Amino acid sequence: MLKPLYIIPARGGSKGIPGKNIKPLGGRPLIAYAIDAARGAGADDRHIILSTDYQTIADTARSLGLPVEYMRPAELATDSAGSRELILDAMKWADSRGIVYDCVVLLQPTSPMRTADDVKGALDLYSPDVDMVVSVTPAATNPYYNCFETDPESGFLHISKGDGLLTRRQDAPEAWEYNGAVYVINPESIRREALGSFGRRIPYVMPRERSIDLDTPTDWLVAEALMSQNNNDPQMLS
Repeated sequence: MLKPLYIIPARGGSKGIPGKNIKPLGGRPLIAYAIDAARGAGADDRHIILSTDYQTIADTARSLGLPVEYMRPAELATDSAGSRELILDAMKWADSRGIVYDCVVLLQPTSPMRTADDVKGALDLYSPDVDMVVSVTPAATNPYYNCFETDPESGFLHISKGDGLLTRRQDAPEAWEYNGAVYVINPESIRREALGSFGRRIPYVMPRERSIDLDTPTDWLVAEALMSQNNNDPQMLS
């Protein structure tokens, strides 16, 4: 039985959607959905770390019943701070408290349509001989079919991969994009190298309707519409 450590990153300096981590979505603060997903996947609150530098975000999580003892250092709350650094700092804090875990689950608040079953599904694919299980969705553009690059010398477009002769998208190899919803990470792998350097990554596939990643006000409107359509309950999309 796996013992995951759940990390929910929620810094206070969002620019695309100001205050988004505690902004009400479907009548609840955004971070509530990430906390629900962790708890629904079987986490006890001791194994859920909210990584924030912002007292109001911490207080909001406490109002949802989540104890918040860890606060993210200011130097890890800038635009330039990477995911690896904040994960390692949270892991170090957990280690210092004697919290036992054998994998790390990163749940970004900006994926509110992710369900507890998505988290469980990704965990089911994890084993200690992989670096990471990561949630993906079919790519909006396929590098073999409709994704192009500009030749630096001629300025002409050319297909990103392959010979460009495919006439039907379904004939192209499958292509995936990260949707930002679930990362199940090997602790030893992230101690050793950055996430982008991982060579052993396994995809957990999610449908596009559960793959919305809140980055712009338009994304927020789409999420609000989906929540309203499904009675404010993302589980209805599972």
